Amino acid sequence: MVAAGNGEDAGTLRTAARLLEELRARTPGGEWEVGGLLATRPEIVARHADGSSEHVAETRARTSAWIAGLAPSLAAPLVTWLRATADAVEAGRASADVAGAATAFAAAVTDRLDGRA
Repeated sequence: MVAAGNGEDAGTLRTAARLLEELRARTPGGEWEVGGLLATRPEIVARHADGSSEHVAETRARTSAWIAGLAPSLAAPLVTWLRATADAVEAGRASADVAGAATAFAAAVTDRLDGRA
């Protein structure tokens, strides 16, 4: 079982979660897809659950923070976290909650990126 982190670690995790939730709340939901006529300048369209769609450029003030917040610079720490969690799972050191949360995240990322990257 992975040792529990200290209060500062938990606070950092909760702050990051809150910031992502706040950012997500002001960003168009639904499925985002790459489209457009020019392959060199693809456009992103958000398809909402109600069937409507919205070009993310129309909501630039809401989407820019999401795009900038989830910039490529996050890839390295996310990869490190996923690999460390995988190592802990294989060694039997990860709690079910930690393994489950990391696996759910990994599955969502894989579902979104597999075949698109």
